[in-house]
Amino acid sequence: MTTESPRWFKSSYSNNGGNCIEVAVNLAVPRGIVPVRDSKVTEGPVVEVPVTAFSAFVAGVRGGSFDTV
Repeated sequence: MTTESPRWFKSSYSNNGGNCIEVAVNLAVPRGIVPVRDSKVTEGPVVEVPVTAFSAFVAGVRGGSFDTV
């Protein structure tokens, strides 16, 4: 068994204004999770989101479910 480390990245849509999150999608297949963290506090807590929940969230964002206007 190999232990993979998270490979963190921010969205290309991030304008580097400081209110960003980072995700490590490389762990989706081997562990079934997508770790999420605050980009300003890289040594802080990490939320491990199940792949199915993360996929549903991304689909909702793409579909406009969270639009406020």
